[in-house]
Amino acid sequence: MKDLGEADVILGVKIRKTENGFSLCQSHYIEKILKKFGCHDEIPVRTPYDPSACLKKNKGDSVSQADYAKIIGSVMFLMNYTRPDIAYAVSRLSRYTHNPNKEHWDALRRLLRYLKGTMNLCLHFNKYPTVLEGFCDVNWVTNNDEVSSTSGYVFTLGN
Repeated sequence: MKDLGEADVILGVKIRKTENGFSLCQSHYIEKILKKFGCHDEIPVRTPYDPSACLKKNKGDSVSQADYAKIIGSVMFLMNYTRPDIAYAVSRLSRYTHNPNKEHWDALRRLLRYLKGTMNLCLHFNKYPTVLEGFCDVNWVTNNDEVSSTSGYVFTLGN
């Protein structure tokens, strides 16, 4: 085994050491996704998901299912490592991976536009975390077209 010094990238996540702790960032990965799927020139939006969107199962033909699934996989990677802010949108959009239609694609493009505008957001961990707090909420099935409930949780470490 060989000591290579302090890590600056692990599994595609950039690590920045700061005076108060460290930050985990994936802006380079977001840029790669945007270029790969032709969204690098899109205008950013302020939220990852439109709350007025009423997505339903597609009963017609699928629209670019393979590409939709690739993007969902890419944003899931982001969500799991450094971007918990997109978890709700990814959860909603991934329900339609098997048969997406134009409305699903529009909502997914909105998520990519949000990522473009927030690509420099990072997770920051303080040196001296003092308290671990957890909060959760749940929403049971809200309409007849859905068969899935939605739950959410937030944990904070430190102040």
